[in-house]
Amino acid sequence: MRSKRFREMEDPELIRAAAGMTEGAEIEVDSDGRGNTGKKTLIMDWVKEILIAIIVAMVIMQFIKPTIVKQRSMEPNFYTNDYLLVNKQAYKLFRQTPEMGDVIIFETEMKTENGDEKLLIKRVIGVPGDVISIKDGKVFVNGIEIDDSYTKEQYTNGDIEDLVVPENKLFCLGDNRQVSVDSRSSDVGFVDYKQVVGKAVFRILPFKDFGTIFNPYEE
Repeated sequence: MRSKRFREMEDPELIRAAAGMTEGAEIEVDSDGRGNTGKKTLIMDWVKEILIAIIVAMVIMQFIKPTIVKQRSMEPNFYTNDYLLVNKQAYKLFRQTPEMGDVIIFETEMKTENGDEKLLIKRVIGVPGDVISIKDGKVFVNGIEIDDSYTKEQYTNGDIEDLVVPENKLFCLGDNRQVSVDSRSSDVGFVDYKQVVGKAVFRILPFKDFGTIFNPYEE
């Protein structure tokens, strides 16, 4: 006869109980076989997240350029320290062309006080083929007086007669016509498409003006 101790070892209940001690137990082990809290895995997760964030930021920067207004030439629609988002691909990726009323950022040969290249923000008034005239404080495009109710003083100084906008060029004016240095000046002149950095599409600050950029000539 088998001993009581031997019979207990064969008892199915005892066998299942012993097996249950190890079922579901998990031990984290690193590459060298020692148990730890998974620090290496956590570090790798952080590295991956940082790399993904950097890649996403680089992709976004190919499309969007944050810009802070640093001049008065676009008052009363844009003021110093307004924070704008500029779509760098507006006229490139989808092969769109600038339109009358678009607010654009463009490069110039002018320099800042620090000697850096000066960027200007202006509004497109004339596109290739348009005929521009300025007389008695009024602006005419193709012989038709344009609406300037959105400008600061509703008056444009200077005299221009039948100036034709060349191919791949733009005629741009500031909304504050009395102080703006724009296409009326020899320092700026016509703006070449290649000079255009992008189209201002959204205002972040100030919060009271948060939203898309206004185009007075869009219906």
